[in-house]
Amino acid sequence: MLTIDPHDVVQKDLHQFILGSVAPRPIAFVSTIDEEGRQNLAPYSFFNAFSSNPPIVVFSSNRRGSNNTTKDTLDNIRISGECVINAVNYAMVRQMAVASVDFPKGVSEFVKTGLTPIPSDLVAPPRVAESPSQMECKVKDIITLGDKGGAGHLIICEIVRMHISKDVLGERNRIDPHKMDLMGRMGRAFYVRCSGPAIHTIVQEFLPVTIGYDNLPSSIKNSLVLTGNDLGKLAGRVSLPTKEEIDAVAELPEVKVALSQTNKDTAVHYLAKTFLDRDEVATGFSILMLDTSINTVYPHRWNVLHDKSDLS
Repeated sequence: MLTIDPHDVVQKDLHQFILGSVAPRPIAFVSTIDEEGRQNLAPYSFFNAFSSNPPIVVFSSNRRGSNNTTKDTLDNIRISGECVINAVNYAMVRQMAVASVDFPKGVSEFVKTGLTPIPSDLVAPPRVAESPSQMECKVKDIITLGDKGGAGHLIICEIVRMHISKDVLGERNRIDPHKMDLMGRMGRAFYVRCSGPAIHTIVQEFLPVTIGYDNLPSSIKNSLVLTGNDLGKLAGRVSLPTKEEIDAVAELPEVKVALSQTNKDTAVHYLAKTFLDRDEVATGFSILMLDTSINTVYPHRWNVLHDKSDLS
């Protein structure tokens, strides 16, 4: 493993190590205006949401590493105290990339990118019409993190109005990530498209309290077949399988085949993993409880290990 002391690495290399490790990052496409009312538009990937009540998002405008100067976005916000943070989807990502070019002060990136400025309701900077989500913001504070090249300025923004395209809304008026089709930033020139197979649904119950990894039988925890994700699915259950559930899976044809193998415990684990990979966790868990090493240690496993809660 590569071990890094931040004080022993040149800034540009440390910058890339951090960006490659903290990824993917959402992109804030920030529009501002200067003291003469000229429009500016720039992307920032040091960005995230930090509170919903009050509604707070924060992005960082870093000092340039090349000459230690600040950027127009920061300068404009210090004057006006306002900005609009626009989401970046796949349909506009190449136009966004053009806006990252360091044009001379006063040149509008709206003009250079061909993106469309539209009036905001409560702040002076315009919104990006092509963006699927636009947040009008009042800047609450600017926290300076340093005075050298690469140092950030945390710009703390309170959302005073949001605009969301109806085209990206799904069930219960919630944003559908596939329709939103957002882009995320990684290290160097790498991006990720947040739609299709890149999106995973992970549902984890919070109540009742789950059994946890420590309460899994040793043969499951020490399995040479199961992955960390498999163990996480099992540890996230609210109880171990019941006797009835274990007896039911024992009658499955594929289970009978696995139990007939010379190394039946390994065969059982491989079979259970096929169910876990399909997120049929209850069935996979029950199959794992047929492992003969569990039966040896816990001949009445469902009485010893199983609590009174139900898997359903």
